[in-house]
Amino acid sequence: MNIFHQWGACSLLALLLTAPAHAADIGVTDREILVGQFAAQTGPAAELGKRMQLGMLAHFNAVNAAGGINGRAIRLVSRDDGYEPEKAAAAVKALIEEDKVFALVGSVGTPTTLAAVPAINAAGIPLIGPFTGAQALREPLNRHVFHVRASYFDETERIVQHLSTLGIKKIAVFYQNDSYGKAGLEGVTRALAKRSLKPAAAVTVERNSVDVTAAWAELVKAAPEAVVQISAYKSCAALIKLARSKGYGGQFFNVSFVGSTALSAELGDAGAGVTISQVVPFPYTPSSEIVREYQQRMTEAGNKDFDFSSMEGFLAAKVFVEGVRRAGKALTRAGLVSGLESMRDVNMGGFLVNYSPTNHEASHYTDLTIIGRGGRFVR
Repeated sequence: MNIFHQWGACSLLALLLTAPAHAADIGVTDREILVGQFAAQTGPAAELGKRMQLGMLAHFNAVNAAGGINGRAIRLVSRDDGYEPEKAAAAVKALIEEDKVFALVGSVGTPTTLAAVPAINAAGIPLIGPFTGAQALREPLNRHVFHVRASYFDETERIVQHLSTLGIKKIAVFYQNDSYGKAGLEGVTRALAKRSLKPAAAVTVERNSVDVTAAWAELVKAAPEAVVQISAYKSCAALIKLARSKGYGGQFFNVSFVGSTALSAELGDAGAGVTISQVVPFPYTPSSEIVREYQQRMTEAGNKDFDFSSMEGFLAAKVFVEGVRRAGKALTRAGLVSGLESMRDVNMGGFLVNYSPTNHEASHYTDLTIIGRGGRFVR
């Protein structure tokens, strides 16, 4: 028995001596960190997922070219969810169980991200930078989810505040009939209520649909001065083009999730004057350190087609990388969470990130942009 114990102790010592110096988590090896993204790569919202991915890869490629993080390169695995909740739930499950990723970065959409939350919580896997501003993903605080962008409440408050300064009070809402659209509707309603107002009308469109005929018929009855749109770019463009063809002269406002570049492309000449709220710095003018870095990394990756969505992907990737650096060499999911929560008032070259154990909303930054001539964006 004593010999057995002595052998066991020696064997244990040998194992400890031959084991890696820094124990790591699922999806982490001595040379690689495997990261997952679930987002639309096909369908009416495909450009949102593709552009987020481009921005993320621009930063990851630069980090890898500089030697990675503690000698580990970042490898991104993306799964297409078509902007459908059921597919998103399956995609995130596959990323966790089949691909065995360490963390998730840059998911796209409210209904899709909400559908993925049960699997995220069950696995205890961090999700950084989901492309959604829905309050349902922010309250109550989910220790596994870290938001980089401002909320839809922040965006809709900015829009309604702007309209109020112009003396416009008759404001309607066109929203996608799902959790995303309803989150935006609630934001507009709250902002209007602060000013003792109500929506002039609230009309819907189904997700991944461009059938806006019924919605337009309801809007005509209300005759609003402005319409705030909470939907994806194809349905928003369909409504704007229909309204313009009927002679409607009111203003159209969109929140950032619409996908500014995609919306402008869909609208063509009908886009002039459409306003979009933004949650990231203006990506077209290198007026700040973060935008200069973004443009440089995108150019190095062979893409000079700058836009807001890839800028958001770039920021999500930067936040993730900073969290990994702070987690140390023995990289674990719990360590990443702690690393992110230690980011207090971190200035990323003009974009401020502020997390804590009780706050996972990095930013409340908002801005307003307008589609000008030739589809160009102006502030």
